[in-house]
Amino acid sequence: MIREPDVWSVTGDPAGPPATEATVWCHDSGTAARFVPALAALGSGRYVIDASAQMRARPMGSLLTAMRGLDVRVDAAVGGGLPWVVHGSRVAGGAVEVDAGASSQYLSALCLSAPAMRHGLTVRAPNPVSAPYVHLTLTMMRQFGVESSWQDSTITVPPGTYQAQEYQIEPDASTASYFFAAAAVTGNTVTVPGLGRLSSQGDLRFATEVLPTMGCRVEVGDNSVTVTGPTRLRSPGTVAMRDISDTMMTLAAIAPFADAPTRITDVANCRLKESDRIDAITTALTACGVSTRSGPDWLEVDPGIPTGALVRTRSDHRIAMSMSVTGLRTPAIEFDEPSCVDKTFPQFHEEFAALARGWGLPLDEKRNSV
Repeated sequence: MIREPDVWSVTGDPAGPPATEATVWCHDSGTAARFVPALAALGSGRYVIDASAQMRARPMGSLLTAMRGLDVRVDAAVGGGLPWVVHGSRVAGGAVEVDAGASSQYLSALCLSAPAMRHGLTVRAPNPVSAPYVHLTLTMMRQFGVESSWQDSTITVPPGTYQAQEYQIEPDASTASYFFAAAAVTGNTVTVPGLGRLSSQGDLRFATEVLPTMGCRVEVGDNSVTVTGPTRLRSPGTVAMRDISDTMMTLAAIAPFADAPTRITDVANCRLKESDRIDAITTALTACGVSTRSGPDWLEVDPGIPTGALVRTRSDHRIAMSMSVTGLRTPAIEFDEPSCVDKTFPQFHEEFAALARGWGLPLDEKRNSV
């Protein structure tokens, strides 16, 4: 792989990973921890996949069952979590079922590796969570020359070879949600370039579908999305967020400023992320004096005037980013671990502060110093 400032050049091997032995440290990344084992199964050797204590505690069992169903030998920790040792054996593929009710990453991992399997892959996955991410995976595969079909609950990927090409990587729509929400909650305007009507990212629906119901003006162009916040946010009522659950905390963080309670449903998988995100965000809002209620797969947030408090991020980047939006209208919100944003956006606090300064909003210099 050759890396330049704005370009990564990757030379792959259609025969699978050429190394016969490797150790991969995934740290806190669920994407890496779920995608790498399926890739390792294409090789011929012994591959160790491990990660942080946080990632070791996250579910992996459904992927483990599916890989073993494809006759891949995997040695796993008790309970099916990391660390794993994958004994690659040029997996042949075939038919398998995967429970993607906790994470769509299991399904995406298998699909990405499927073209290199001798028989391709037919994978049945009833009712996967965050289905737009799977659609995004199949769309990208198609752009690299691999066709697939998804009918009812079954995805079929024939054997084949990816074709090298230049690929423009879009901004992350999940991370963009904090900037869209910042405009919504302050009555300002923000434009995010690189995202537009042709984007395949499901989390863009936070801006295009959820925020308009709250009174925001949203303009979607070919290559940009602009959000302008209203004088007072309306409650969106009840919002089912199974498909865009990474933006659940963003909505919860601005819900106190709406004119009525907000109820978020069908987000059970949020309890299995970097943290129990339903508990983490409701605990953070409660610490700020906001009334909340929650259940196994739902939460409700009442209107209120948040007050400053110490937010315990639980090492979860999305809790820190979401509550930073609340902090635009709440002095003295502080974080116990502001650096947890480094996982996906190391400059987040600086960029968010620059946005606030550009709008003339007062800044609490202590906010990120804990």
